[in-house]
Amino acid sequence: MKKIELQGLEANIYHEELENGLSIYLVPYQDKNNYFITYATRFGSNDTVFKEKDKKKETIVPDGIAHFLEHKVFAQEDGSDPFDFYSKTGTGVNASTSFDNTQYICYGNKNLLENLEYLLSFVDAPYFTEENVEKEKGIIQEEIKMYDDIPEWVLELELRKCLYHELPIRVDIAGTVKSVEKIEKEDLYTCYQNFYQPKNMFLIVAGNIDVDKVMEVVKKREDNRVNQKDIPKRKKYDEKDEVCTKEKRLKMKVELPKIGYAIKVNTKKLSIKDKFMIDTYLNMLLTLGFGLSSKFREDARREQLMSAFYFQKEAAEHFRSLVIMAESEHPEKFVKRLKQEFQDLELKEEDFERMKKVWIASEVQMIDNVEVTVDNLYDDILHYGKVFPNKIELIRKMDFDVLKKMVEEIDFNIASTVIISPLEEKDNGNENVKNEF
Repeated sequence: MKKIELQGLEANIYHEELENGLSIYLVPYQDKNNYFITYATRFGSNDTVFKEKDKKKETIVPDGIAHFLEHKVFAQEDGSDPFDFYSKTGTGVNASTSFDNTQYICYGNKNLLENLEYLLSFVDAPYFTEENVEKEKGIIQEEIKMYDDIPEWVLELELRKCLYHELPIRVDIAGTVKSVEKIEKEDLYTCYQNFYQPKNMFLIVAGNIDVDKVMEVVKKREDNRVNQKDIPKRKKYDEKDEVCTKEKRLKMKVELPKIGYAIKVNTKKLSIKDKFMIDTYLNMLLTLGFGLSSKFREDARREQLMSAFYFQKEAAEHFRSLVIMAESEHPEKFVKRLKQEFQDLELKEEDFERMKKVWIASEVQMIDNVEVTVDNLYDDILHYGKVFPNKIELIRKMDFDVLKKMVEEIDFNIASTVIISPLEEKDNGNENVKNEF
């Protein structure tokens, strides 16, 4: 087992890869009573077209199958319910599917080893039948319909559709009502057998844990579990630099217009080639330009251009999107001001250096939170394939000139806008009216 010392954080990560390929990361704390576990596979909603080694043709499965599979992994052959098992000790259990991964989590402060063993056991032993698959279709279809009525959800989905031509990130993680209807038991087993393999999965356990005892439980459970086949090759998409649709309007039941604005960045055209540093500098760009202390935020508040505002960076294959979400009584004026801000982006070195110190302080604070530590470690392993023991030093070495060059390399005109406006009286009963403008 390899010990990884997190520099400047007084914490260690223990890493071991088992013979079957499963990677295990353990983060022990001496002063905590709780623990947090995540068991994950590198399989998400993007993975609907793939080439299996023993097949001549590509395998194509319906949109939303990763999310569907996440639901059905909880189904057990003996009829037991993992939620019932964990509720007896007040342990939390949940799961989530994203574009490139699915994770199963449990957390609590009692029965760590028992709960860990059970988590591994139910994820490693799915039970799909025609009956339980058909039953689940209705449940997920109702979930999709429910989200179709949530303006914030619709805004994000429509913005991705506007940004991307080919990449599957433009499709809802849950799929559509029609695509879910097409999912069959055999599709679920195909995806499970190909992607829920030890070498495509990893486990993180953090908190008040005994490293040796945790490893004993994991190894006992995994000794008889081997990789069945090679991990399939995912389809590669030829995505254009330009956005698919520059502007789109929708109408829904909202009190104030909601705005989604995103800039599409081809990371292959940036001087920086390291994915972690690309993301770190892009986060810095957004923080300095649109963070709480930015001039844009101050001016927009003073001019009453917005009543809600947040930003995020979203990743896709060889692309990143810089996303701004807001509410405004004057959406066109707000978008015009936002576009101008990106074109005239003025970043100051003193603000850059100050934010580096804030980020370093944040790293020190976050390591004290078990769940946040797992989330950050999870993101690093999933998206960069490794642990960063020197993250504080990487932040400290960030160069303002590198950030300025990145700003010069990004074409801020490659962007999409989506505006959701309130329904007018004549629109009542005709919701989700979509018009491009």
